[in-house]
Amino acid sequence: MDEKEFARQRMLMVEQQLTPRGICNPEVVRAFMSVPRHRFVGTALWHSAYADHPLPIGEGQTISQPYMVALMTQCLDLTGSDRVLEIGTGSGYQTAILATIAAEVFTVERIASLAKNAESILKELGYNNVRFLVGDGTRGWPEEAPFDGILVTAGAPCVPEPLVAQLAEGGRLVIPVGGGWSQELMIVRKVKGKVAEEPVCGCVFVPLLGEFGWKDGL
Repeated sequence: MDEKEFARQRMLMVEQQLTPRGICNPEVVRAFMSVPRHRFVGTALWHSAYADHPLPIGEGQTISQPYMVALMTQCLDLTGSDRVLEIGTGSGYQTAILATIAAEVFTVERIASLAKNAESILKELGYNNVRFLVGDGTRGWPEEAPFDGILVTAGAPCVPEPLVAQLAEGGRLVIPVGGGWSQELMIVRKVKGKVAEEPVCGCVFVPLLGEFGWKDGL
């Protein structure tokens, strides 16, 4: 397939998968129309890169369903001047979506090979407002805090305290919380120093491993 066909598939993805499910933020829609999702999966999967389901990216990890990426991004309610922390770089696709909207993106990945591959693709595609860290994402990135938005792309047993501490006043943390095989997507807000949680929907993510997540798998 050529780039024109991939652009058509992105348009269909937005029109058929995202808009009917309530993805209406203009900046989120713009990002999904522009970011080449197929570049973040192996060439053998390019034919299904814009399909309505997750895809494997190696190391037991996945690139999330387009709708879930869009929903989580929309839940952050970004303004364009935000500093965003992403926990779980994975393929780098969600990172690219965030980088299209936010001013700066700081992304943490525990698996070095995934981080290296994502960084290479993102730099090749011209995303120059992203900084990368290999490490335990449940600890966040304290040296760069506070963050206007924090997005966690793996399921946690509870909301990690370091991430709440690194959230700016008025900021939003979007995170799947629950058991190992199913979670509730949550929006955590910090207002006047107090934390409020709002459930969004059920979801299924790989486990968030680390000091403040699942310790050694499930």
